[in-house]
Amino acid sequence: MFDFSDFNFNKFMYELSLSIVPFLFAVTVHEVMHGFVAYKLGDNTAKDAGRLTLNPIKHIDPIGLLFLLVTRMFGWAKPVPVNFYNIRHHKYGVAMVAFAGPASNIVMAILSVIAIKVLLLFQLPENIGTPIALMLVYSVRINIALTIFNLIPIMPLDGARILSNFLPRDMAIKYEATERYGMIILLILFMTNIYGKVIGPLIGGVYQVVFSFI
Repeated sequence: MFDFSDFNFNKFMYELSLSIVPFLFAVTVHEVMHGFVAYKLGDNTAKDAGRLTLNPIKHIDPIGLLFLLVTRMFGWAKPVPVNFYNIRHHKYGVAMVAFAGPASNIVMAILSVIAIKVLLLFQLPENIGTPIALMLVYSVRINIALTIFNLIPIMPLDGARILSNFLPRDMAIKYEATERYGMIILLILFMTNIYGKVIGPLIGGVYQVVFSFI
């Protein structure tokens, strides 16, 4: 049962308003980078589908957005379509395409930390500086969460795609076949709070390390 006795609607909406922009930017860039690297390696699927755009409307997934409404830190966008059979001349092309998303989140987390450090150098009015700083903090948290979550080696997450690319072909085929159960496994991880007990502390630990440099 959820305890709503301490629920503060105004606080919830304030935090949501600060997290929605960095979330949409983080998941949009994540998906665009998948498609962009695939395009550079010979696959036009994402480009032809109109997904190589920073317009977040093209990438919003309703359920992923709902998760953001609940957690104000975590969610996802619609996966960019990629035809891995079109990837050419690269033995590890699939891994490169898969890693492009998490790599973009790592870069955005670093840039957000740098932006916070720069912001602290300026004496902005509190009503301007505080919301900007909080949005950047959310950006760091969201991008760290997206990086770690997507590197979990469960199909169809990026970590599984990367691992599959380095397995012997017969093992990779069996591994990729587990994709049909991937969402069920992920839902079980959330519903049983295994995600919260294992992945959550890892995200929190990385978050603390990152902010120790500010």
